[in-house]
Amino acid sequence: MDVKKVLFISQEIAPYVPERRLSQIGRILPQGLKELGAEERTFMPKYGMIAERSNQLHEMIRLSGMNVIIDDTDHPLIIKVATLQQAHFQVYFIYNEDYFASSRIDELEMNCSPEDNDERSMFFVRAVIESIRKMRWVPDIIQCTGWISALAPVYIRTLYGDDPSFRDAKIVTALFDEQNVGPLDARLSEKMHQDGIPKSALKPIAGKELSYDELMAYSLKYSDAIIQCEADVSEHVLEAAAALPRLEFVDDDDVNKVAAFYDSLRG
Repeated sequence: MDVKKVLFISQEIAPYVPERRLSQIGRILPQGLKELGAEERTFMPKYGMIAERSNQLHEMIRLSGMNVIIDDTDHPLIIKVATLQQAHFQVYFIYNEDYFASSRIDELEMNCSPEDNDERSMFFVRAVIESIRKMRWVPDIIQCTGWISALAPVYIRTLYGDDPSFRDAKIVTALFDEQNVGPLDARLSEKMHQDGIPKSALKPIAGKELSYDELMAYSLKYSDAIIQCEADVSEHVLEAAAALPRLEFVDDDDVNKVAAFYDSLRG
């Protein structure tokens, strides 16, 4: 494997959340690539359903303490870390009580309060990006998995386009069957512009309540490649990805295929 460093921006990772294809991929890829010799950094949200004591989460003081400003409001960032023992890799958890529950709940927050999903995604993506910059770690590949990571390619290619941490990285987006995001707030483009995203980059979504298909199609404009992880991906999303290199990773979970695909993108 020629690719040495992979950043995973993941919505779900089993067994921290219930097992389904999305959370399986969240575990399979970093685990498999680490076993092949890659250095990885893996991030996911710290959902309320994740028990801190039994999963042995502890706060990363050197990374916590930043504020992420969204819609003119400061949101303190807390980062916790745990080692997924059976998979032998660390997971960094992004937490803020405005977007993720402080006490144990049985459902993911994006389902409990979908009205906050636009800001929840913005916060998560910005927190991961700023954390990687603070680590002074430079990935070769950035793997985005799940809709909550969909804004990462947009931010990385616009607001952080010249940042040496991301300038040369290839962005790969994993595609799944349609997820129940709920329409994202029509003010999303306005909030992203306040964040520094240029209006020219926001024209396709300006003033729109984005569906899952529309969000992913927008994200793919800033992605370098896709991995199709389920058979029943929306035709609208696949059409938006038609010009991108694609790997089908639907039935065969041989991570060597993913490693070879990453290597092909780096040329």
